Amino acid sequence: MNPVAGPRPHRRALLKGGLALGAAAAFPLGAAGTARAAAGPAIADCSAWGARPSAGPVKILTAPPQKIIVHHTATPNVADTGQAQAFALARSMQNWAMDTNHWIDTGQHFTVSRGAHVMEGRHNSLAALQDGAHTVEAAHCAGQNTVAIGIENEGTYTTVEPGSSQYAALVELCAHICRQYGLRAYQIYGHRDFNATACPGDRLYAMLPRLRRDVAARIGGDATAPVWPLLRAGDSGDRVRALQHLLVRRGAAITPDGAFGPATEKAVRDFQTLVTATADGYAGNQTWHQLVAPVRQGDSGEAVKAVQLLLTARGVPTGVDGAFGPGTAAAVTAFQNTAGLPADGVADARTFSRLLG
Repeated sequence: MNPVAGPRPHRRALLKGGLALGAAAAFPLGAAGTARAAAGPAIADCSAWGARPSAGPVKILTAPPQKIIVHHTATPNVADTGQAQAFALARSMQNWAMDTNHWIDTGQHFTVSRGAHVMEGRHNSLAALQDGAHTVEAAHCAGQNTVAIGIENEGTYTTVEPGSSQYAALVELCAHICRQYGLRAYQIYGHRDFNATACPGDRLYAMLPRLRRDVAARIGGDATAPVWPLLRAGDSGDRVRALQHLLVRRGAAITPDGAFGPATEKAVRDFQTLVTATADGYAGNQTWHQLVAPVRQGDSGEAVKAVQLLLTARGVPTGVDGAFGPGTAAAVTAFQNTAGLPADGVADARTFSRLLG
């Protein structure tokens, strides 16, 4: 339901069931009002806009997020850009989340209004951001609610772009989040990169490369996002085998044999259904984004095997034993150097996408 007026677009229904249990930790609430961290935007906390108490404990996760996901609220593009209207929007979004969806709180971490007012969403999101080492489990993107910061942008951006002041506030907020959590600009995505949804609207989604560049101009680094291959029934080879290892990691009962047959197609479709991606049996953008998670020294399992076999296929011989030890870290670093990537030895989404070629 649209929290302001009339039925809300169906994309919100995609979010239910998208929560995964995370480690809970005690975390103090920040001081009430509007906070401004060093080099960061002014953010109105929950008390400032009149939030209801959460209906249950908000989970504080003991790890920082891995990415930012941009949304639009799919509400009217109102002319009123005042703070009072922004706060009313925040309250209506929370009411919709709690009364219609029966969530414990509003779904997103932060909201940017049409008038460029930045507001905390789910309780404790601002305190976690200021801490820089924790994040709050949210309800904004199925399959990503424990690993991604969700930012709602007031309005509907299917045929029009956000106004200049709203966009500037989004840039500033994303840059601040990246600084606080050590994220890079290429780790900014749109909701449709993960779920079967039109969010954040065609026009705002088309602006994401510009958003990444503008954030990179503030924090440094490259803004080039991962690009994924499209695999389908009948394909074969190391890329298919890597896909199969990642599917096994997520519970698929298949053998990583490098052949994209009926069993692999079913496993892809089942996984897509689980994470509310487009369930077409093709391994493309949404599927890879949902399957791939960073792996680093000390990790083990199927995702590590996928990285190891791809390293070997790309001319960096690496034993495929599923253990990310010093040898694998050195191999990842060597590949990153040749690929012009940050040579940190961590196989993140962009390194993985380059390995896939």
